[in-house]
Amino acid sequence: MQQPQTPANTNAASAAGNFYDALQQRFASGTTFIQAANGAALHTYADLHHRSGQYANYLTGLGLRPGDRVIVQVEKSAECLFVYFACLRAGLIYLPLNTAYQQEEIEYFVRNAEPSLVICSPAAQASFTHRLAGRDCRLATLDADGRGSLATDLDSGDYLPAFNSPPTQPDTTAVILYTSGTTGQPKGAMVSHGNLLANTSTLHQAWDWQAGDVLLHTLPVFHIHGLFVATHLAVYNASPIILLPGFDPAEVISLLPAATVYMGVPTHYVRLLKHGGLTTTVCRNMRLFTSGSAPLLPQTFDAFAAATGQHIVERYGMTETGMNTSNPVHGERKPGTVGPALPSVTTRIVDARGQVLPRGSAGELQVRGANVFKGYWRMPAKTLEEFTADGFFKTGDVAAEDQDGYIAIVGRNKDMIISGGLNVYPKELETLLDKLPGVTESAVIGLPDSDFGEAVTAIMVTVEGADLDEARVIQYMKQHLANFKVAKSVHFVAALPRNTMGKVQKNLLREQYGRVV
Repeated sequence: MQQPQTPANTNAASAAGNFYDALQQRFASGTTFIQAANGAALHTYADLHHRSGQYANYLTGLGLRPGDRVIVQVEKSAECLFVYFACLRAGLIYLPLNTAYQQEEIEYFVRNAEPSLVICSPAAQASFTHRLAGRDCRLATLDADGRGSLATDLDSGDYLPAFNSPPTQPDTTAVILYTSGTTGQPKGAMVSHGNLLANTSTLHQAWDWQAGDVLLHTLPVFHIHGLFVATHLAVYNASPIILLPGFDPAEVISLLPAATVYMGVPTHYVRLLKHGGLTTTVCRNMRLFTSGSAPLLPQTFDAFAAATGQHIVERYGMTETGMNTSNPVHGERKPGTVGPALPSVTTRIVDARGQVLPRGSAGELQVRGANVFKGYWRMPAKTLEEFTADGFFKTGDVAAEDQDGYIAIVGRNKDMIISGGLNVYPKELETLLDKLPGVTESAVIGLPDSDFGEAVTAIMVTVEGADLDEARVIQYMKQHLANFKVAKSVHFVAALPRNTMGKVQKNLLREQYGRVV
């Protein structure tokens, strides 16, 4: 596939080598990898190396070869991380899926990725068995406690922990992360070993990771934030991870005294503040709070600082690029901005003709650097379309840069919604809603929400006499979509507003219904 000549494709982050090997060189085998709430070591970094080596030998023993895809849709666990690092070591392409994806969504991923192995929860085994019928693909299970056919098969065999990674170049694909587009068809972003190393090493320095740091981890590991940012940085620093299955404000507050680093989404910080247990005493050992995956409201930033004495570091990234910008750890952290470009990342803001705009003007944000992905899986034309001739990736986000170089994201020209830190693409939802009997057309928008950041909202036009109400529409969406994509509210109108070209004017809908909720 022809690729634009971006630094991601001529990556100098490492002359050659596997990302895991670069991580392993930095950690001492006796240090704690997964830490219990009481401070006891559940797994050491020696366990990580040992167990991932066994899995790498097991997977290659199944006949999997470098470049084969491994789809993983399981609950968060230490065992899941062992499998992830094993895939990196073996040169397999790891493909994590949101655990909330429904059967119709999974159908596309299986067909598009053509995996050689699927690892799912025991409850999803029957569904995947049906979808893999006739395919040359194995199926294994893994539950939230690290049990299942995968772990059983590994433990019943004699798999050595020693494993030598196959030859790996910086542009070798390590992970495929699916990110839906405005057309509704998900795109597989191919992230290379060099991309991972470049972004991890840059963030490690920018956020001043230190000996003795302990990460409190509440994010999902099927997402770039929880896997690439949180997990990678802790492992790169050989830091203990307090690995929680998910976010619970009371549990987080109780564990903050045992940690020094917490990474969350704005919804987390809103709920922590609502809980009422946040104090400077609770946060006495904390060195770093970061926020990403959605815009952090300035009032949340200020309220958190007042309650804890801590100023959240807001940053900006994408599935395709990893992290691009960050407010500084040592320096002014400006609420409402995502900070300056990270070292080794080049940003620019352009108008509709691609001309660079002066500071203070809003336009499309474009980025270039060794962090930028290598392209979309089996979509060469789409890959070329998303890069400029001189190698900048078109983020689709509208941004403005102030005189100090701090960037503020002011909108998204691709109409994406970010709800609870997760991306929701209106076209996918509109396509589904338009299939519902009695629906003429629909428009999906995001409205400001103090809890989720943006609330998915459906505006619908129905035929006369259609037996539809908000409850029925929401139930229909729940049957076909992951829960984070389901509309929080539904409104029925006689017609959608359109401009002279026939395009739905979603800005008018946002203005109208933003006043209603």
